[in-house]
Amino acid sequence: MLDVFKDRIRDAASLGQRLRVQGGNTKQFYGDTRTPAQVLDTREWAGIVSYEPSELVVTVKAGTPLAELEAVLAEQGQCLAYEPPHFGASATVGGMVAAGLAGPARASVGGVRDHVLGVQLINGLSEHLTFGGQVMKNVAGYDVSRLMAGSLGTLGLITEISLKVLPVAPAEATLMCTVSQADALALLHRWGGQALPLNASAWVHDNTATPAQDLLFFRLRGAVAAVESACPRMMADVAAVGGSAQRMDQQQAAADWTASREQTLAFFQAPHASLCLWRLSLPQTAPVLNLSDEQYIEWHGGLRWLWAPPSAAAQLCAVAAQAGGHATLFRAPVQAIGELPAVFHPLPAVQQRIQRELQQQFDPQGVFNTGRTGLL
Repeated sequence: MLDVFKDRIRDAASLGQRLRVQGGNTKQFYGDTRTPAQVLDTREWAGIVSYEPSELVVTVKAGTPLAELEAVLAEQGQCLAYEPPHFGASATVGGMVAAGLAGPARASVGGVRDHVLGVQLINGLSEHLTFGGQVMKNVAGYDVSRLMAGSLGTLGLITEISLKVLPVAPAEATLMCTVSQADALALLHRWGGQALPLNASAWVHDNTATPAQDLLFFRLRGAVAAVESACPRMMADVAAVGGSAQRMDQQQAAADWTASREQTLAFFQAPHASLCLWRLSLPQTAPVLNLSDEQYIEWHGGLRWLWAPPSAAAQLCAVAAQAGGHATLFRAPVQAIGELPAVFHPLPAVQQRIQRELQQQFDPQGVFNTGRTGLL
């Protein structure tokens, strides 16, 4: 199969064609998809190459279904701690790495990039290259393997990935609180500096309730004693700012966190057909932004979602930049694709040059230059 991939890439280079790497195609909406390209499907290149539970390392082929990998890990009481979104049953491990997207626990455990130990890929010259390995400290120089996380297939075809996995936490609890956005951010900032098993958080202005209310959800994970001692302490902190808190049923909480990860919550249903879903990545210490209250805030304040028209691009980029972050147009209505602004926040000149040179080294013929990514 690898020879088939190499031949396809070599032919594309000689014919001046562009290839779009595709696994389960569940994240096809992400990134600029307006450049025509032929599909290079990875799904036949699937399977777990090696798995050492005692070493917390697994190596898989890129076309392996993400759900299949997670099921194998679960049998050993282990997991992908960053909770990658699937956005569909056919999601693959290669797509997970190429998209570089992480779920609710990202702020506490790191993202996809932080768990990639090594990769193999075929570049635009049809060369099969190996970077990294199966341990945390294995190479000197540039950590190229982690560069693949978030590259959206624009540097080459990932064929094999080695990932660090972690044990499932022995205890978990989710608390639901009624507090304003400002109080929620203040609490999360305070807790972030304390020895608490805070794993994930989400704040939202809930319009479905009567009357509407501001809700903060936060999840604790860790040792049983740590979780049980933290719950009353954090509930007291919520009460001190005038809010109320209660512990959620664990089964319901688990379903809600999954819905948050997969963006199936009510918030992620477009309120109007002309609006786009924007993703603002900010420092966790960023204050309340001068934007609509209709936001969904994750990662202890570091990730803020909102719906806005394409014309709001300049404003959102400016607000994000002022706060020390960047804005991304995450989802857009199909009818607006031809009129959309740049999907990714403009890069500084130096970073643009570095990115161009990286792409030139990996793919001098532009075989994978589909324009999908603006931030590696």
